[in-house]
Amino acid sequence: MLTKEKKQEIVKEFGKNEKDTGSSEVQIALLSYRISELTEHLKTHEKDNHSRRGLYMLIGQRRGLLNYLKKLDIERYRDVIARLNLRG
Repeated sequence: MLTKEKKQEIVKEFGKNEKDTGSSEVQIALLSYRISELTEHLKTHEKDNHSRRGLYMLIGQRRGLLNYLKKLDIERYRDVIARLNLRG
């Protein structure tokens, strides 16, 4: 679960300032954290299809934000990909 402290830590790391929760980088980082948490949950609860659907929706949201960021500024996109270790 995403605690208030963890969210603030992510915002501080990826945002322009401590109140910057709306930038694409922060949103992608928050979604990535939630995706990793849900992935761990599904490793132990394999038949939890409701959570699996939520995971797929989060992945789609993150994909859309990444596509938007790629069109907007390719350097910021590459920076986020590298910092989050996406693209294996």
